[in-house]
Amino acid sequence: MRLISWNVNGIRSVEGKGFLDWFAAEKADVVCVQEIKARPDQLSGQVLNPSQYHAFWHPAEKPGYSGVAIFSKKDPLKVVHGLGTPAIDREGRVITAEFKDFVVVNSYFPNSQRDHARLGYKLEFCDAMFKFLEKYRSAGKHVVLCGDLNIAHKAIDLKNPKSNENNAGFLPEERAWLDEFTAKGWVDAFRKFEPGPDHYSWWSYMPGVRDRNIGWRLDYHFVNPEFVENLKGAKIHPHVRGSDHCPVVLELKG
Repeated sequence: MRLISWNVNGIRSVEGKGFLDWFAAEKADVVCVQEIKARPDQLSGQVLNPSQYHAFWHPAEKPGYSGVAIFSKKDPLKVVHGLGTPAIDREGRVITAEFKDFVVVNSYFPNSQRDHARLGYKLEFCDAMFKFLEKYRSAGKHVVLCGDLNIAHKAIDLKNPKSNENNAGFLPEERAWLDEFTAKGWVDAFRKFEPGPDHYSWWSYMPGVRDRNIGWRLDYHFVNPEFVENLKGAKIHPHVRGSDHCPVVLELKG
């Protein structure tokens, strides 16, 4: 079973850059996208209702901003929009699909911004997300958290850690939250299979940066520890263009 997550940085933009061909070729069981920047009524029929998939959307109230969506071959038992916190949910940052064997939480974490103006909001989001995930876990559910977390966890997760220590996405407070999250048992699926450096999922649009692989790993699949035995593999697909992010893939047994 294959689950793919991709921050498309505008679903309408990426549609014009081969998204539908990529989508059809991947044949994934679940595809989660972030930063759709559109409402369903602004989308083409092919994106809105792709053949053989169920589609679920959670756009932001603000036009052209944020938003997440899930495409699934199997119809979920239930779809939950948001975390139940209005200040978060109006930004269209979380959509959850509940299946028989596990739950997929697709999320677009806030950016702390260059001047750290939204760091407080981001940490509130992180705390709300943790409580949301733990509710499923305490109920005996297996959980996959995927999406753009807007955090590079370790120095290995970005090309130039030293020069970015005071930059959004690598702030001590953000990394400390991921330290605490993983200390509670949540597993970074990619690092379960690949311990080495130079694996990134986001690059600046500045000329030559992506070609030289000067990037950050901001996109993840995390699973509860009880679900680790079901993991088969995890990969990053930097060859897929169309966004400043690339897709990340999780493979499950069965």
